[in-house]
Amino acid sequence: MGRTQSDTKQKLIDTAIELIWRNSYSSISVDEICNKAGVQKGSFYHFFPSKADLALKTMESCQQEAIVHYDDIFSPKRHPIERLELIVDYISAIQEEKQQELGHVCGCPMMSLGAELAGKEALIDAQIQAICAIKISYYEQVLKDLIAKNEIDKDTNVKHKAELMFALVVGQLFVARIKNDLSFIKHNLKDALIDLVKLKSKELI
Repeated sequence: MGRTQSDTKQKLIDTAIELIWRNSYSSISVDEICNKAGVQKGSFYHFFPSKADLALKTMESCQQEAIVHYDDIFSPKRHPIERLELIVDYISAIQEEKQQELGHVCGCPMMSLGAELAGKEALIDAQIQAICAIKISYYEQVLKDLIAKNEIDKDTNVKHKAELMFALVVGQLFVARIKNDLSFIKHNLKDALIDLVKLKSKELI
């Protein structure tokens, strides 16, 4: 049986994800995506008016997959600090897997994509902002729950602190990619993230 339209569209998205992990967005051509996916160029433009439209759908696909994991990791059934430890474990595991597969540290492809296209594509800017907001909201809930448990100061600026926590994680992913070194993420990111929370007692860790 031939490939259905939905199969072809998903194949293009999956191929774009793979190539963005391997390279930068700007370095990937429509021809390269089509060749890798085994799809005619005409079919590409049937589904995606432009390369930017494919980037949007790629980000949506990655975000939907990530949310499944984030919802589990940040489950309210877990202690807030356990959630932070597990998200670092999850990030570290993905980075190690990709490093072994591709031979180099990849960092976060979606954040790298956003950095490349910031200010160039309004729709992509909006999509990246939405992705960041969703991920920051998980850290906000961690802080709210720690306040409820009286484990951090009740006057903590939750929004500001959550943004700092998210920035720490994303920043260390960028640094790991630049240095081609996962050492900090594997050995120090948990402590750095928890230090940023400012628990009242270290015994809570």
